[in-house]
Amino acid sequence: MPTLRWALLSLLIPAWSAAPDEVQFESGIEFSKPGGESLQLDLARPKSPAGKCPAILCIHGGGFRAGKREGWDGRCKMLAEHGYVAATVTYRLAPKFPYPAAIYDVKAAVRWLRANAATYSIDPERIGVTGDSAGGHLAQFLGVTGGVAAFEGDGGNAGLSSRVSCVVNWYGPSDFTKSYGKSVDAAEVLPLWLGGDDAKEHQKHIQASPLYWVTPDSAPTLLLHGTKDPYVAVEQAEWIRDRLKAAEVEVEFVAFEGAGHGFKGADQEKALKAMVDFFDRHLKPVK
Repeated sequence: MPTLRWALLSLLIPAWSAAPDEVQFESGIEFSKPGGESLQLDLARPKSPAGKCPAILCIHGGGFRAGKREGWDGRCKMLAEHGYVAATVTYRLAPKFPYPAAIYDVKAAVRWLRANAATYSIDPERIGVTGDSAGGHLAQFLGVTGGVAAFEGDGGNAGLSSRVSCVVNWYGPSDFTKSYGKSVDAAEVLPLWLGGDDAKEHQKHIQASPLYWVTPDSAPTLLLHGTKDPYVAVEQAEWIRDRLKAAEVEVEFVAFEGAGHGFKGADQEKALKAMVDFFDRHLKPVK
């Protein structure tokens, strides 16, 4: 997906450019170094937490080949205002680093949060994940492959779990085998990440699709998707919703009528509120 388009979409997100007094923000923390490639995260947290905080991993979009973690800095600060430790991460991009490098990286980030729980006042048993577009896909993939050893990679903190407690998926794809013809740039983007189109690399398209990994152990999920999304068709959200329901996994789907790929105005505010409410229900103790 074009880098310029993603830059423009990032302008729709509230900036929160300066962390408020109650939020501590750190940038450029290395969490993994696969093959010598330094991967970093930005982290926002309450300055004076009452105890251990739930954590949220945030994953940027960009068609697996573009985008930057800084696009989620504002939302991380907002989540910290609500009592979360929130981290936005860099992951390796295609075509230099094809599938499954990005999956290895975000799983390494979850393990890093657990390994550093004491340092950052994190409750390692309460970690959620969210992301937009390609980041939504990676968030969803974390939610359905918590026990799949083949996707752990060697990004550090081996032996710790990469399982997450819940997922908020902002318009991420669930089935790459059905993306062609439904997405304006699938034929351009997916072969770069998967090493070929669906005809050439069909098995990779299946393996990389969250839809085919759903089990009753999958994480509770909130799906946020526009009904007029030209990049990731709304059916992608409907398919994963139905598969999760069939496995008796808790799932919520909020459709934004007429919205495209990325929300703005009232839709953006509604989506942010839905995300925070969902995380509060699943990651904060009942009072």
